[in-house]
Amino acid sequence: MLADTVSVRPLSPTCGLEVEGLDLRQIGESEMTWLRSAVADNGVVAVRGQDLSPEQHIAFARQWGEIDYNRFFPINELYPEIALVQKEENQKVNIGGGWHTDHSYDVEPAMGSILLARELPPSGGDTLFASMYAAYDSLSDGLKATLETMRAVHTADHIYGHDGAYAKTDIASIFRGHDEHTLAVHPVIITHPTSGRKALYVNPSFTTRFDGWTREESLPLLQYLYAQAIAQDNVCTLQWKPGSIAIWDNRASWHFAKNDYHGHRRVMHRITIAGCALS
Repeated sequence: MLADTVSVRPLSPTCGLEVEGLDLRQIGESEMTWLRSAVADNGVVAVRGQDLSPEQHIAFARQWGEIDYNRFFPINELYPEIALVQKEENQKVNIGGGWHTDHSYDVEPAMGSILLARELPPSGGDTLFASMYAAYDSLSDGLKATLETMRAVHTADHIYGHDGAYAKTDIASIFRGHDEHTLAVHPVIITHPTSGRKALYVNPSFTTRFDGWTREESLPLLQYLYAQAIAQDNVCTLQWKPGSIAIWDNRASWHFAKNDYHGHRRVMHRITIAGCALS
């Protein structure tokens, strides 16, 4: 339950909430219960007006579960729990500039992330989110029934490896874990472990093919699913403001960091929360 001083508004009909008047430094158990359900149900919750130190950011994250230490992103040297999602004034490529859900390449994918704005450009740098509940709901009954029997292969080797996508960009030097190899196989349709709702669980960045299918056979159906997932009614925009923090659920949503602020610095602190096997 939330106090009368807390306001909540939807970011779109299917995805995302914006909350004002909540202090995450001293959040109570009833507020945490509400917040956990809100994130699971809506994919992402943006909480405005926060003033968290790194220690407070970590303490808040630990209320969600075990921290998943990122093995690819640069990290805050003083606080290894915090991954740095940043772009400098002279860089052209950003981190997360494509539709994805974090850590789907892990056997137990991360539950979600808690991203805190530290330094923002004068304009731009919004993050888009898409509801995977709505993506599932948009499919025909026949396609749902077919997908229920299928699994998909996920990996990050083509993204973070020595010859991966980031290795060819101007931010190649910031990444770690080039020798890490990732491979996971997950159901294409999952039942969300908290909400109990059905969700589509493939994504353009890390899903390479359906299990038992070739890449060439998989692409037409994958591309159809991706198009359904980002239909206009499915997507919400999170406009960052100083002190904003976003909490999202990787099992219920995708996200996309817009890269429209060239010549300006953007620094975000991200803590990722461990998850569980999906079914």
